[in-house]
Amino acid sequence: MFSALELTLLLLGAAVLGVVAFRMLHLPPMLGYLVVGAILGPHALGWAQDDASTHQLAEFGVVFLMFSIGLEFSLPKLSAMRKTVFGLGLAQVLLTIAATVLFGLLMRWMLPPLFQISWQAAVALGGALAMSSTAIVSKMLNERLELESEHGRRIIGILLFQDLALVPLLIMVPSLADPQGDVVAALAWAALKALCVLVLLLVFGQKLIRRWFRIVVKRRSQELFMLNLLLITLGAAWITERAGLSLALGAFVAGMLISETEFKHQVEEDIKPFRDVLLGLFFITVGMLLNVPLVLQNWWLVLLLLIGPMLLKFGLITGLAKAFGTSTGVALRTGLALAQAGEFGFVLLNQAGGLRMIDPLFEQLILAAMVLSMLAAPLILARSDAIVMKLSRNEWMLQSLALTKIAARSMKTQQHVIIAGFGRSGQNLANLLTEEKIAYHALDLDPDRVREAQAGGANVSYGDAARRESLVAAGIHRAAAVVISYADTASALKVLHFVRELAPKLPVIVRSHDDADLDKLRAAGAAEVVPEVIEGSLMLASHALVLLGVPLRRVVHRVQAARDERYASLRGYFHGVGDAQDDEEHLHLRLHSVTLEPGAGVIGKPLGALRLADIHAEVSALRRAGNFLELDPATLLAEGDTVVLRGASEAVARAEKRLLKPAA
Repeated sequence: MFSALELTLLLLGAAVLGVVAFRMLHLPPMLGYLVVGAILGPHALGWAQDDASTHQLAEFGVVFLMFSIGLEFSLPKLSAMRKTVFGLGLAQVLLTIAATVLFGLLMRWMLPPLFQISWQAAVALGGALAMSSTAIVSKMLNERLELESEHGRRIIGILLFQDLALVPLLIMVPSLADPQGDVVAALAWAALKALCVLVLLLVFGQKLIRRWFRIVVKRRSQELFMLNLLLITLGAAWITERAGLSLALGAFVAGMLISETEFKHQVEEDIKPFRDVLLGLFFITVGMLLNVPLVLQNWWLVLLLLIGPMLLKFGLITGLAKAFGTSTGVALRTGLALAQAGEFGFVLLNQAGGLRMIDPLFEQLILAAMVLSMLAAPLILARSDAIVMKLSRNEWMLQSLALTKIAARSMKTQQHVIIAGFGRSGQNLANLLTEEKIAYHALDLDPDRVREAQAGGANVSYGDAARRESLVAAGIHRAAAVVISYADTASALKVLHFVRELAPKLPVIVRSHDDADLDKLRAAGAAEVVPEVIEGSLMLASHALVLLGVPLRRVVHRVQAARDERYASLRGYFHGVGDAQDDEEHLHLRLHSVTLEPGAGVIGKPLGALRLADIHAEVSALRRAGNFLELDPATLLAEGDTVVLRGASEAVARAEKRLLKPAA
């Protein structure tokens, strides 16, 4: 047996070698973790034991993952997704359980000597098979920049309900195993506890977290900030666990609460090391569950238990997504992403096995099939686009239609600027280009942002600038320049590759966070790379020099010289403890487009009568029939007008409510 230190070194060394090997093969690193776990686990070499302490440590990986997912959501966003979470997610879990029970009863009737399973055990198995891997799927979606896509939102919504459904299932399974158990009473008590805990966290926690974070941030200590972050994450997980809920649910709620504060982005950066390392350990422990000799001895049964449930879930989720109004392509992508087993499925399976509801051999075969399905998941997700194209004839047509829409919006433009990404930087650039009478066409993957921006008069289309077809549709052969407005090196390199292939002489300006990838981006063909940290320091220095009496011409010359030399004199600096200190982020103004619906009380009233200044908001623009109107206080509002509001989030929400309030 290895000591704790020797086992840690063994796992770390094997994990590093596995991830390096899979990276060299251009495969997801989580596959490396799973394979390492299978090789070192008790069923293969036996160097690492699959014990309770390892599982408890690995569970923290899921906790921090759910916390990171919570950071991407807010209460309004979750409310907007309620149809997906509590509609599509609920239907998926219930129908998967029902299908498993029906299949179990059918097999028991057709093959009574070989297949003996009670309906109670079939319910437990159905709950386990209904789960999909939040860890694998969300990480892959994040790496592929698909979290905000249409299928990404549906996938995350279903995963969220699966995580919520784990709690009643964990209560239900022991009640099913005990003939005297009262399932209804147990579920009612669990629901009451869940309601109390969630009210405590969401109502009181929301008020406390912002104030407490401000107190901590004012101490200007990175160590204190990290300790506070770990305390809140694990503390919320502990509260939900004590209430009989899952650790992951508490972490998700904590992340969701922090997402509504100004400290969200700093928290995201600080939590990454813990999340990624612990997730790696989690995947290693999952790999340890794979009994390789058992799989080889009963390979045909394992293969049947692997293919059958995956096809069932794929077909079921695809059909449900289609029934909930999605396109065939989105439905297929959703089904492919969620066809595999999930980490919480192991929890339910182990519980059912411990209660002797399932034969031990059958449990091991199902366990092996579930692990193999998780091994296959990254490969399926990586090839999902190609699979969808082969399965859906309409997908070619829909993608062609999307490209046609992009082409139609850019057809009349010549010598325009293609803006990749229409976030804050992209929108600011678009505003300056418009003031200079320079045409632009933006591409963005956030459907909500595209819809609002289009309503506000922006020339933006839903599309991925990292695809060759989108760039062609956006008129790359007629464009004057391409600007990548988001700081994502991997995506920027894809865009640069296609631009160099399609229009080698077209200049590309790339935004980056700092100078770490400057040489790489320049080598890939970027005409200019704008590292925002260095540019910020240049602006700070220029203002300081002017204030100190240095002639403006000399300051401009120095700034331009620094840019001409590609920031060579500014690259590299002395690191200190305070470098990672979090900044107190100011409350940003936002734009929001509101279209006046029939019956709105403000229709027919003058613009000045809105009195939005009272709630710290203002009208930035007014569109009618595709044209901008002059912002005259005497202008009468009409049905169908699009009012572009500007202000802080709360002020804009109050202004929208005032605009859409029905006539008395």
